[in-house]
Amino acid sequence: MKKIYALLACLAWIGSIYSQNDPAAKKVLDAVGAKVKTAKGITASCSLNSFTSKGKPNGTKSISLLMKAEKYLLKQGKTEIVCDGQNVYTYDGDKTITKAAVDETSQTLNPQKLLSGTYDKDFTYKLVSSAGTNFEIEMKPIDARKNFQKINLFIDKVKNTFSKARILDKSNNITELKVLSINLNSAIPESNFVFNKGKYPKDVEILD
Repeated sequence: MKKIYALLACLAWIGSIYSQNDPAAKKVLDAVGAKVKTAKGITASCSLNSFTSKGKPNGTKSISLLMKAEKYLLKQGKTEIVCDGQNVYTYDGDKTITKAAVDETSQTLNPQKLLSGTYDKDFTYKLVSSAGTNFEIEMKPIDARKNFQKINLFIDKVKNTFSKARILDKSNNITELKVLSINLNSAIPESNFVFNKGKYPKDVEILD
């Protein structure tokens, strides 16, 4: 789940709009944000793949996301994160649930920022390729203390949605988040975003 946090945190800042950044990349990102902001409800399934610095596969995980406005439900195996718009509940898949206010977690995990939302001043970025079916945007962190070197985003030219993100860390390991399917007009019941302790093990502990 920590890898998911890191990926979403990276993707959270993709829309920085400052003069030092590439206007062509800004245009692409703005188009994505504009489309997502009008979405009725978002459902997405993704794969998370990691590779060693030598290119050797190091595991694959599946992720699902439901999102409506400021609320979301993120699942990966037995672990899940529920946000009801005010609080974020993170279940570790065993016996612990961590509760935190949205304001306390907005810098580390916020799927709204993954797709549109408000962005921070953490990256410089440029459009490095428009060949094929995707735009490729390279982003580098302004703060050299970040635990990754860069992130490359791949955005579908026709759909104006993310198709893949590739993270290169300080040890030259690579993590890829690939969108397998996404629907921006899903009818999602509000019950998906209501935290219900009863669905978890009886001996689960809530930490806040």
